[in-house]
Amino acid sequence: MKVMLVAAEASGDALGAGLASAIKARNPGVELVGIGGPRLAEQGIVSPFDIAELSVLGWLEGLRAYGRVKARVADTVAMAVRERPDAVVLIDSWGFTIRVAKAIRAALPNVKLVKYVGPQVWASRPGRAKTLAAAVDHLLALYAFDAPWFEAEGLPTTVVGSQALHVDMTASDPVTFRAARGIALDAPLLLILPGSRPGEIRLMTPVYEAAAARLKAERPDLQIAVVAAGTVAADVTARVAAWPFRAHLVTETDKYAAMKAATVALATSGTVSTELALAGVPMVIGYRFAPVSYAIMKPFFTGKYATLFNHAADAEIARELIQTDATPDRFAAELARLLDDPAARADQSARQTAALDRMGREGRDPSEIAADTVLSLLDGVSASPRTGS
Repeated sequence: MKVMLVAAEASGDALGAGLASAIKARNPGVELVGIGGPRLAEQGIVSPFDIAELSVLGWLEGLRAYGRVKARVADTVAMAVRERPDAVVLIDSWGFTIRVAKAIRAALPNVKLVKYVGPQVWASRPGRAKTLAAAVDHLLALYAFDAPWFEAEGLPTTVVGSQALHVDMTASDPVTFRAARGIALDAPLLLILPGSRPGEIRLMTPVYEAAAARLKAERPDLQIAVVAAGTVAADVTARVAAWPFRAHLVTETDKYAAMKAATVALATSGTVSTELALAGVPMVIGYRFAPVSYAIMKPFFTGKYATLFNHAADAEIARELIQTDATPDRFAAELARLLDDPAARADQSARQTAALDRMGREGRDPSEIAADTVLSLLDGVSASPRTGS
């Protein structure tokens, strides 16, 4: 059997790597090919192009990148036609993977198409559930509250859980992290996570810098650390080096130790909010789109919250400051409230943990469930000629 995995962003690359490892553990005879980044490359899946160019933020930016994205869709479909996989797993990245799904369906009508991570229809554009149901054979959803939206459209759905809920942080030592950087154990530490997309870094980092400067001016003992995600590490490093105050740069390797060491966190909305909650860090969440993109997209936002654990709890546990609210003054004020009030920090951390429990923190490893589902969909395939051959 042959399975093709398609990941277009860093988060999808990580999910794909976990799935690839679990598939190989269950059936070493399965051949894996596909599109991905460094994590999938570690699993032996070498992408014919750099997926960093597919990390696009916002509708206007998407229009500008349309030609490039269209070309990469064609490259991906050409690989599928060449490799003749029995199944294709399309991971996250809605705009790219839905185009790939439709094109592969046209080229290889009998191939099994599996979507890993559905679009957040509970937050915006619920019509995407119907679109996905018409394009793929099965959905691997992250949360129980996802499933009804897609099952109502006739799409078989398996809830696998979120990998972010199963991160093992036991070996991540906050004391060692602080000691290695000369940060006293009792010093307040603000951890900034500006994002993993070039657009997020461009839009959010200057705002976070200004907010941190305000806090630092009022609290000279405040320590600041910034996580440089692998996909944007060079950009983040160059920007932080120009800040007028010292900030400790944190690589992906030390990210979880930094989270456990942090007093509070300031994060761009995304998977890291779940990881921060898992580490017990109270946080403030921010996000900005380019103004034109936001004006186009705003009518389609139907959900109350952008942060998953806020949605699960149906409450703004972590303060969300989006677009015009995402200002240095607002960020500084919310972070100052947490920095100055240990009881508020403890209460928010406890509420975050309770929300994670509602999201399925104690379930099986998502990669294992996803692998079992993909392999079960392929039962009997090895006994028949490969799809498209």
